[in-house]
Amino acid sequence: MERRTVNTPGMVQFADFDSRGYPMVDVRTGYGQWVGSYEQTVEDAMDLAVLARLAVPDWGAAARAADLGCGTGRTGVWLRDRGVGAVDGVDLTPEMLELARAKGVHDRLVEADLAATGLPGVAYDLVVSSLVDEHLADLAPLYREAFRLARPGGLCVLVGLHPYFIMAAGMPTHFDGADGSPIAITTHIHLVSDHLTAGLAAGWQLAEMHEAVVDDTWVALKPKWERYRHRPVSAAYVWRKPA
Repeated sequence: MERRTVNTPGMVQFADFDSRGYPMVDVRTGYGQWVGSYEQTVEDAMDLAVLARLAVPDWGAAARAADLGCGTGRTGVWLRDRGVGAVDGVDLTPEMLELARAKGVHDRLVEADLAATGLPGVAYDLVVSSLVDEHLADLAPLYREAFRLARPGGLCVLVGLHPYFIMAAGMPTHFDGADGSPIAITTHIHLVSDHLTAGLAAGWQLAEMHEAVVDDTWVALKPKWERYRHRPVSAAYVWRKPA
């Protein structure tokens, strides 16, 4: 395993902020190894609680959603619990898809790259991507594919780690390996302006943005994060496709 990150030249480099130096693996390898403990280690406060605070999405009005980077299916479960009619999921990691399939909330599950999902175009009222963008070297392909999938007037909702938090903590996405030692998964930093540039270039209109900070809930979950109190930890973007 390598002690390095791969970043696009000229962009903000995670390697410049890395304070952990964990051995690093690619996305498919990492999530394939993490799958057994993933849902026990990823806190809902990071993404699902942020989605719940958004004002623009009317989740129950979405007849069909695309869940990009669906992982174990936890986002799909959340969407169905909020009234989304049907959900199709896409993920790069077969082990994650196996767990998602067992949950039975997705109508269709596809193993594919998020830049080329193979899902039908102009077919979804809602496109959602959660905790994915930090693994992408370039945001543009994701925003373009989401735009292709969405119906006119449809929404794209993206939630992930805030770039400030990645830089301040110097901490990549990581998990404990079989021997208990930490393993990092390829991590990239995308500034808020990178999201705005990529989304607008793809044709989206920004409808809402929410930044969540480390608060009492987070400190209760992770007492060592007291030093990050009031610092941004997650960011959510809601985009609308012109009708």
